[in-house]
Amino acid sequence: QVQLVESGGGLVQAGDSLRLSCAAAGRTVSNYAMGWFRQAPGKEREFVAQNSRSGRITYYIDSVKGRFTISRDNAKHAMYLQMNSLKPEDTAVYYCAADLTGQPWPGASDYELGAWGQGTQVTVSS
Repeated sequence: QVQLVESGGGLVQAGDSLRLSCAAAGRTVSNYAMGWFRQAPGKEREFVAQNSRSGRITYYIDSVKGRFTISRDNAKHAMYLQMNSLKPEDTAVYYCAADLTGQPWPGASDYELGAWGQGTQVTVSS
């Protein structure tokens, strides 16, 4: 099994930046695509970003393109989400996840049976 732990959330003002980290333990994460999800109060969970096993291929939801950057360091068993120009609508609990099916490019639903972190709160004030 893979254990994931997020960190780096907090309370910031609109326009500020945050860097979320996801530390992995238990298996070599280079075998798995990984992604970031978020869930705001009263809303469905949203698939925010994904990177491939090597980290060379990335995906972003339209609302964060140009502001967020996903990256990973397989040697450190870690994944990151650099969030710039934060907006109040980015407020949510952010989760990192690993797709354990080993697919090179999983869809959001493929993560349902994968590994998840406990989440980290990001709050952006206006």
